[in-house]
Amino acid sequence: MRLSDFDYTLPPELIAQRPASPRDASRLLVLDRSSGRVAHRIFREVGDYLRGGDTLVVNDTRVIPARLRGRRRTGGGAVELLLLRPSGGRLGGEGDWEALARPGRRLPPGTIVEMGPRDTPLEVVGRLPDGRRLVRLLSRGTMLDLLRSCGEVPLPPYIRGDGSGPEDYQTVYARADGAVAAPTAGLHFTPGLLARLRDQGVGLVTLTLHIGIGTFQSVRAEDVREHRMEAEHAAITPEAAAELNARRGRLIAVGTSVVRALETASAPDGRLQAYSGWTDLFITPGYAFRAVGGLVTNFHLPRTTLLMLVSAFAGREAILQAYAEAVRERYRFYSFGDAMLIL
Repeated sequence: MRLSDFDYTLPPELIAQRPASPRDASRLLVLDRSSGRVAHRIFREVGDYLRGGDTLVVNDTRVIPARLRGRRRTGGGAVELLLLRPSGGRLGGEGDWEALARPGRRLPPGTIVEMGPRDTPLEVVGRLPDGRRLVRLLSRGTMLDLLRSCGEVPLPPYIRGDGSGPEDYQTVYARADGAVAAPTAGLHFTPGLLARLRDQGVGLVTLTLHIGIGTFQSVRAEDVREHRMEAEHAAITPEAAAELNARRGRLIAVGTSVVRALETASAPDGRLQAYSGWTDLFITPGYAFRAVGGLVTNFHLPRTTLLMLVSAFAGREAILQAYAEAVRERYRFYSFGDAMLIL
């Protein structure tokens, strides 16, 4: 597979800058995998395609306010850090954190930066081979405490921030702090829609996968097989696994992060197992899905692992044809855009 096989052209005015209001008023493109047929609906009508006994699986990760702004203690100069994850994987601990730093050339190891209105000190204690910094909090408390007090929720660079607030970039069921990007397929659900689906007999099960920056990065290798996914932490409780294994209907994943977590934790026969650990599962066309029978997803950027995953689920040609139709029909794309239901 070539990287160019996963490219398409999108007019820039179709990149959504704010969510639909209400959220479930977004449009919904329904793609039938077996026939290739496409239907155009509104997201609040998604229940028309679900049956009693089906189960929606959602990702309850919550985007942390991971962007910090401050200055270098010596010499001044503005500094911006995007905290990605604790180096040891423990969110509430006091260890070092991996961060993207700007301007990187001015932040060698040993630099002290002061962040937020209280000038909370951090030290750059290392530089990773890919240019990321390791930073350490020099005051009492935890890094997560600092982020909660003065951090900003990081929006994707294609969202200019006009008319959207930080809570717009959280799902209504977000609970577990740890992501630096939202599971955007879930942004279309409202409490009222979820209640109607429960009344319809559709189950709802949560898992957690803390989405990192690597999920949304473009693939650079022309030979797709050379790409390596950045690991993200996932957790499926024993109770969630048992409920999924006991379901009567289809398993519908809400978002690509849910697909990766479920497929990581599934046995060859499709049964789910409790799981807590890292996953770097990279799903491309040819992958044999074990657990997932349907997918709610957004329209993804070209040349990304997300587009490759949905192409694996529905077929590359079918996805690219559906995307072309979405462009013709003036759907809204990317994080705050419209949705697809693939069955």
